[in-house]
Amino acid sequence: MNSTDIEQIVRKVLENIGNGSPDNKKSSGPIPTKSRVAMLTKPEHFDIREYNIPEVGDDDILVKVEGCGVCGTDAHEFKRDPFSLIPVVLGHEGTGEIVKMGKNVKKDSAGKPLAIGDKVVTCMIFKDNPDITMFDLNKQNVGGADVYGLLPDDDKHLNGWFADYLLVRGGSTIFNVSDLDLDSRILIEPCAVLVHAVERAKTTGILRFNSRVAVQGCGPIGLICIAVLRTMGVENIVAIDGENGRLEFAKKMGAGKTVNFKDYKGTEALAEAVKDAFGGYLADFAFQCTGSPVAHSNIYKFIRNGGGLCELGFFINGGDATINPHFDICSKEITIVGSWVYTLRDYVTTFDFLKRAKGIGLPLQELITHKFPLEKINEALETNLKMTGLKIAIVNE
Repeated sequence: MNSTDIEQIVRKVLENIGNGSPDNKKSSGPIPTKSRVAMLTKPEHFDIREYNIPEVGDDDILVKVEGCGVCGTDAHEFKRDPFSLIPVVLGHEGTGEIVKMGKNVKKDSAGKPLAIGDKVVTCMIFKDNPDITMFDLNKQNVGGADVYGLLPDDDKHLNGWFADYLLVRGGSTIFNVSDLDLDSRILIEPCAVLVHAVERAKTTGILRFNSRVAVQGCGPIGLICIAVLRTMGVENIVAIDGENGRLEFAKKMGAGKTVNFKDYKGTEALAEAVKDAFGGYLADFAFQCTGSPVAHSNIYKFIRNGGGLCELGFFINGGDATINPHFDICSKEITIVGSWVYTLRDYVTTFDFLKRAKGIGLPLQELITHKFPLEKINEALETNLKMTGLKIAIVNE
């Protein structure tokens, strides 16, 4: 061995030490010293700012962002800051590539090995809460936990997926999803919401593969709901919405019949239309996905005696709904479950759902109708608010 060989060996050792990463893992490319972020600095306005990329601690992971979906929660925060987070880097439906890892990082939250170059998503940041556990469906959901994209700004700044880089800190949940394409990875978070909702619905004992199911609201949430039901083998699905374009997409996702509520005057006429779509029967089970109090009030009329309802449309306070407890619930013996975000186990289940949906030909990727670069994030959020598309995404080249 000559001096040149020794020099090369020493250089490789030093490079691996510099990466702070086990198993001789190296970055897939040079890491810049700064990262852009889209900082929401006031309602309806993001500023593109640059910050130094912080040191990667022994339990941390630096992720190069590839893309992130725009959630309705992002749109609400963008419009009027209901969560009092400004200034904040939003974006929680993100995915990207690991470019640097702390020396203590070896596996993801499901026990799968992690390496430089792996594609990942995050779910939540653990707090001191023993009720939040990985594979216990009887524990609470993660609605009360911290997530990247809804964190107050701090000295790290790289707190949300609307950025070039995200710093995943120790104590966070992270999953290796290298076997999924970019569009599928962007859809993981919203799909987990529906996997959880359907799992909640199944606890009633009413939702079965041969059930008649009504899905009210055909935005991304309702459309994904239909897709999840189809992957379970449910075929008798009626979709209800006020936009014909969304109803046509509902058929692509697996709805057999559709009802446009704008074609009917009054709840009774609408309920009859839903009944006709089911061949003269009311629904065995219904999913309310709109976030509209009026829609919630209506949906009881679509459900048979002894049927079930899953309400998942209200991710913020949308106001009060008017119902008649005797006619809508008691005399019909309706079983109702609420659904809010997901458990960690639902997140893992979602990876398999996406593969199954693709395997049976459901065009989930077509949900992403608009893609914007980071510097056009204001336009992306305005597009979301105008409801001119379905799922809007920020995608980094």
